[in-house]
Amino acid sequence: MTRLAFDGGQSAIRLRVLPDGRTGQGPGYRHGANSLQATLDAIRSAAEQARVTGPVEVAALGLTGFPPDLPTAGRLARDIAETFQAKEVRLTQDMVTAHAGALPDGYGVVVAAGTGLVCLGIDRDGSWHKIDGHGFLFGDAGSAFAIGRAGLVAVQRDRDGRGPATMLAEVELDPVTLYPSPTLVDDVARFAPEVFRCAAEKDPVAQDIVVRAAGDIAETIGAAVRLTAGDGQVPVACVGGLFDGAGEQLLEPLRAVLPRRAQLTEAAGNSLDGAARLAGSPPGPYADLLVIHRS
Repeated sequence: MTRLAFDGGQSAIRLRVLPDGRTGQGPGYRHGANSLQATLDAIRSAAEQARVTGPVEVAALGLTGFPPDLPTAGRLARDIAETFQAKEVRLTQDMVTAHAGALPDGYGVVVAAGTGLVCLGIDRDGSWHKIDGHGFLFGDAGSAFAIGRAGLVAVQRDRDGRGPATMLAEVELDPVTLYPSPTLVDDVARFAPEVFRCAAEKDPVAQDIVVRAAGDIAETIGAAVRLTAGDGQVPVACVGGLFDGAGEQLLEPLRAVLPRRAQLTEAAGNSLDGAARLAGSPPGPYADLLVIHRS
């Protein structure tokens, strides 16, 4: 019978249908009073694109827009079950599917960085710690949004004469015009590649932004590693669109400031792979991190 795996981020929600591998995509998470309905609509949109029809055995979803309280999460899980005539829905945060995809053994630290940034550490005894993931206003240090915002601030400082000259200011964009955008967070994050481009061309302002972002990410990793028992090496995987796009440009300065116990490890897979794992096998070390609805 069909199983569904969803990876929902701020830029898009992606679907993989198991076992045939069909895919679909819907809009990303949007903050606001109607975000729960918007999330359900995006899930349905991805399913329609993938030509999904019920009934479904299991739907596993890792969402940036995971509801802030268990009753609301339970309601969303029930609505998803009704939408797909699903026998079981396994609902969790996107940090969990990122971890499940990157470290199949279930032990270690995973940093998932795209528009936002969150870190999840799971110890050998199954205990877990979430670091950051506090959103664009109060956290997500080192994320694409944080890098994009720092770049746009540098643009304004150069144009005002308040800060150093930078290649970043050569863009035609007026950052102030982004304020009324309904996709403001995503729009700002999309400036991060421009920061990396200018950094690669030796612009010192852009280079400093990248180095500071790497330091912020290392600080987050360090907090997770310190909460992991023992004094041995802890596998650390860095996943998500930010690392995919920046590659060594971000990883090189990150390595330089990582704590001693942090051992950078190549991720076995991505968040969608993790959602597929949760859809196709027992929850294992992630059981306590799931909201499960059975019909």
